[in-house]
Amino acid sequence: MAERVAKAKRVKNAYADDLLQKRNVVGVGLGHKIRRGEDTGELSVVVSVTRKQPLAALTPQDRVPQRLDDLRTDVVETGVLRAFPEGPLEPGPRDRWRPVVPPGVSVGHYMITAGTFGCLVHRGPELFLLSNNHVLANTNDCADWDPILQPGPADAGGPDDRIARLARYVPLVFESEPADCEIADIVVRLLNVIGGLLGSHHRVTATKTSRGTNRVDAALARPLSPNLVTPEILKIGTPIGAGSGSLGTQVQKFGRTTGYTRGTITQIDATLRVDYHGLKALFTGQLVTSSISRGGDSGSVVLDMDRRAVGLLFAGSPVATILNPMDEVLAALDVELVV
Repeated sequence: MAERVAKAKRVKNAYADDLLQKRNVVGVGLGHKIRRGEDTGELSVVVSVTRKQPLAALTPQDRVPQRLDDLRTDVVETGVLRAFPEGPLEPGPRDRWRPVVPPGVSVGHYMITAGTFGCLVHRGPELFLLSNNHVLANTNDCADWDPILQPGPADAGGPDDRIARLARYVPLVFESEPADCEIADIVVRLLNVIGGLLGSHHRVTATKTSRGTNRVDAALARPLSPNLVTPEILKIGTPIGAGSGSLGTQVQKFGRTTGYTRGTITQIDATLRVDYHGLKALFTGQLVTSSISRGGDSGSVVLDMDRRAVGLLFAGSPVATILNPMDEVLAALDVELVV
């Protein structure tokens, strides 16, 4: 099985870039082919699209081949994949938790709305809260030691609700974002002046592009006091360690918005384009599960049914949830789980 998966990964990786250039395609991973609603058990290249369309509505270059080398493809409709820092205010664990704050409840950088406290990790004697960059570090727009609130601002958290300070985050790389070049800024202003003189109501903006990819959306916050937090995730308990997710693995999580949910890993080694409020970020090596989350659940730790942490939830759509593999998260931040 391991050899078959390794070979399939090589095929997937060889075609991923080309597939991601096709219209509506937002992800490419490995999963079991589904035929007429039934899991066939056949390993295939799963191509995620925002919306399925008839072949006649697609140009030849936008059609997904039925086979890639010796692997079948399976096109699945996932909708747009969005980062989940926030969402509609719905019933959930959004209260202020004191004197001890458990993983699974609402937290957030003071400039965001609300996400989820995932779990406790440590580096030697130092203790940290683990969640997403876009939950604890405001999607890169932060400063050292920024305050972290519990509950998050969307759940009425304010200055008196500080429980931690931002300690470290893995910067997110976007495919395009506003330029920070003085020369580009001068050129743009000049072009807009000329356009205005000529009667144009449009405005030019400068952007910088990147071909960089991401592996994790992760950050750490140092609690104001070690006694303020516990490693016991609501309704689940303390993780027993880190594990790796595989196709078909049953998983569970507790998050700020949807509380306790269960699902199944449907794709591994997925390459996905995720929308951060208009900015696009490409992620590689991700896990995809059935839908177990909504906005505000970002930062939740996802565990198998034996309580091994397999992933950090950070994005999704109405039909799919996206996880960073937990071993990647721990390595990127140089920490270990508190067990």
